This record gives sequence, structure tokens and C-alpha cells, in this order.
Amino acid sequence: METESEPYVRLATLRQLHKVVTDLNTARSLADTLQTVADGIVAGLGYELACVNLVRPDGDLVVAAFAGSAAAEALITGRVGSRTSWDRRLSMGEAWGELRFIPHTEGWVLIEDDVPQWHTDGPEPRFEDEWHPQDRLYAPMYASGGGRELLGVISVDRPRNGRRPGPWGQEALQMYASQAAIAISNARLRANMQRALVRLEREQQALRASEESFRQAFEYAPSGMAIAEMGGDQHGRLLRTNDALCRLLGRPASAMRRYSFADLVHPEDVGTLLRTSAEGGRAEIRLGRRDGSYVWVSLRNSVVADTADGPRFLLTHVEDIEDRKRHELQLAHRASHDALTGLPNSAELRARLSSRLCERPHAAYATDIEALDAAYETDRGFRSDGFDFDTIGGRPYDHHVHTVAPDSEIDDGAKGLAVLFCDLDGFKSINDRFGHQTGDAVLVEVARRLTTGVRDGDTVARLGGDEFVVLADGLGAADAADLAVRLRNAIILPIRVGGRGVRVGASFGIGWASCGMSVEEVLQSADQRMYIEKRSRSKVHRRAG
Repeated sequence: METESEPYVRLATLRQLHKVVTDLNTARSLADTLQTVADGIVAGLGYELACVNLVRPDGDLVVAAFAGSAAAEALITGRVGSRTSWDRRLSMGEAWGELRFIPHTEGWVLIEDDVPQWHTDGPEPRFEDEWHPQDRLYAPMYASGGGRELLGVISVDRPRNGRRPGPWGQEALQMYASQAAIAISNARLRANMQRALVRLEREQQALRASEESFRQAFEYAPSGMAIAEMGGDQHGRLLRTNDALCRLLGRPASAMRRYSFADLVHPEDVGTLLRTSAEGGRAEIRLGRRDGSYVWVSLRNSVVADTADGPRFLLTHVEDIEDRKRHELQLAHRASHDALTGLPNSAELRARLSSRLCERPHAAYATDIEALDAAYETDRGFRSDGFDFDTIGGRPYDHHVHTVAPDSEIDDGAKGLAVLFCDLDGFKSINDRFGHQTGDAVLVEVARRLTTGVRDGDTVARLGGDEFVVLADGLGAADAADLAVRLRNAIILPIRVGGRGVRVGASFGIGWASCGMSVEEVLQSADQRMYIEKRSRSKVHRRAG
């Protein structure tokens, strides 16, 4: 089972990965892109050394960028390793997805080959997964498409935690290598485009030659390209689109000429598109397909002129990022949800609970209707600059619906945000008697029963171990007590695992969230009530097995 801190580590890793991947797209030249790839490994993925080996036109690989050591950079940058030697390395050792790990027990045979390499000193490993100074880890970069053309290889060394990367680290490095390959391909494409554009601004004879070069780069580019009008009544209208963009959006070129990107963008992304500048602007938005669906794309704009003094046009590079966006959402979900049960984890629970609380204690209005009624029943206040602001009872109305706990002694019909803390009774004996596999199956079934027993919009989260928390809004004291009874009755029914029936009990503590309390205070209150309830129940009701 994962530790409680692991989701925070994953979230931090995801943020760092997102940042360094974003940096890949800010480099303006191929050389800057290659150095940014190496720097991103050191800055965001937890390695002290990183080297980018780029495939040359003759097939051999040259060390194009290095990060982490000025001495090693001076030693090997610009040196070349043969393709044969690299192919040998990429077929040795262990395959970690697309990655290739060569442990020091096998890598000693590579010391004398012609691939540029550096040597690091360090003690012998003390445990199995500790990084050895002679270990090697490579991340190949392949061009997009089905041909799997090798663009280069990223070499990494000396993880900062001193250990070989686990599944999460391997996946992060593999995803980064994939995005680096796209960035390098785009940098090469942009470099070719820029050279064509420079020639277009020169003499007429060079212009004709460049037009053909531009046409081929435009038409046969692997990602979408479009040319649109700038200025006038037809500003933004698409004049020309390549086959890749037409295929991406499922629309023929003749139909595309009737639209602008503003006609195709998702309604929620209109503001993002309008804020994107013409020269050097970039944005990630959703564009509409012919079948009514939307696809995530990255737009990058450039301004080009037909002749030296002729009209200007907008050249837009459109890259399909649907897979990356989907992968980011999956990673974010995994970082905020329990891997075993699929429920929100402790971090997500605290985030949802925190969003309902504020620091103001003794809030006077518990519902939207009460707060809005009070806002319109009072006089409006005015600032010194003449603009007005809402007030309630002489104080500004902050438009936050305060969470107030019902009176626990008197059920006066007041509603609040109930926090039900659930601890399973007898779960440890199931683990001890039948093993952790059976215990995991019990936790999954309990999570299912809890989720089935609450309303849509309620939250069922797993804190860890055999502890669960339910957030149910709009309940009175009696409603919360009834919900706890229903959930307990659902849990205590026999659970079939591996052909046998097992039982667990459940103890519930009911707490109430209220503005002025911290998240920890709310959970601690419910936890204490759970232990009071657990001690008050007889051992007969808590038997399991």
C-alpha cells in the first residue's frame, strides 16, 4: 500500500514535470531547445547529470547538450558515438517501457567502446535499489508517427535520492523524453520555416525559390499549419490549411476556408484565443471537429509578409496535444485518489473540505438564500471612489456561503456539512488470518458499499489503512445519525472473498464542519466522536472474521 505522503510527492513531481515540459516550448532555436531538454532533467526530474545525444544526418550520435557538470560538459560535448555502438547499448540491460537501464554488472563491457561517456566516483551500493556509479539509464527519443525514427537519446546519471527510479520516476522520465522529442522536431521545423521566411524577405528570385520550400514544409508538415488574414473585415479568416490540420479536425480544405479559429474554438477557450498575440503568441485550446467533438491543440503564431512591403498574414502552427492532456488528467487523478479503492485520498479530502471553510468564526448565514436575502434587505455601502459594495449588518458581504454546524443538543431542523469518520472493527484480524490480499479485497468492497450508500455529490474518501471519511452536505443531526446507521448496516453484511465469507464491523463518529475551524480540527472532532462510539459499543457488535 502507498504511504500517505506519496500523493504529495506525486503532485510535486507532476508540477515539476509540467513546468519543465512547458519550458521546452519556450526555447526559440534548436540549440536552445537541446540545452533546455538537458537542463529540465536536472531541474525537474531529480538527476544531477543529463546528456542529450542527437542523431546526425549520417546516423551517428553527437553530444549536443549537457547539464549538471561543467567539467564533464567540456570533456564530451561535440564528441560523436557510432550508431552501431548506440544500437548495442539500447538492446542491452533491462527494458523499462521505452527506457533502457544497464546495471553496472553488465555495463563494464561498454567502458572501451566509442560512445562519449563520463565516469563518476562513489561508494558501492549498500542495498538492492541503490544507484551504482557505473549504472546507466537511457531514454530514447523517437519522432512522432509509426516509423519510430530515432531522434536522439537522453542519458541520465546520479539520482539525487541515491536510488534507482521507481515506476513513478520511470514514467515521468519516459513522458519527458516523449515531449522532448516533440520539442526537438518542432524546433527543427521552426528553424526550417525561419530560414524560408528570411529568404522570402529578400530579392524576387530568392522569393520564388523560398515559396516552393515553404509550400513543401507547409503541406507536408506532420502537424497542422494554417495561414489566415490579418486586419480588415476578414481578419482571422483561414486562407490555407495543410492536410495534417484538415485530418485533425475532420474537415476538407474547402470547408476550412469558411472559418476562422474563433469559429472553431470551444466556448470556454474563446478568452484564451483572444488573448493570444499574433507575433510569437501561443495557447493551448480546444478546437471543434466535424463530428461535434473537440480536440486539445497547441497554437503558435507568427506574422509573415507576402512581399517586402506587401500584406501581412498570420501563420499558425497547430500541434495535437490530446494525448498529453489526457495523460496529465490521468496523472492528476492518480495523485489525488487512492490507488487501491479509487476513492479520493487524504490530500483530496482535505482540499475539498478546505474549500468549504473560511477563517471567520460564528458566521451568521448558512445558506445561499439567507445570505442573498440579507444582502438585498440592507443598505448598500459606498467606497470613497463612488463605487458601491454589498454589506450585511454593517459589514461587507463577501459572497462566501458560510458553513455552520447545527446544534448537536437540539435538532431544530438546521442543516450543515456532516463529517462521518469511519473506522473498521476487526479488520486487523482479517489481515493477520487471511493475508493482505484478502484485506485489500475487503477494503475495496467497503469502499463500494460506502459509495453506493451516499448521494451524488457527497464525498467518500479513504484516509489510509481502514479509515474512511464521508462528507455529506445539507444534513441535520438526525439525518447524519440515520446515514451512519445505514452505512454501518451495509458494511457489516458478509463479504465474499476467495470462496469464503468474512465480516467487518464499523464505528462511526459524526462531526460538523464550521467556518472558523481548520480542516484538522474538523477531522479530529469526528475522529474523537468515533472513538467514543467505538468504546461504547459491546465487543459482540465488533466481531469479524
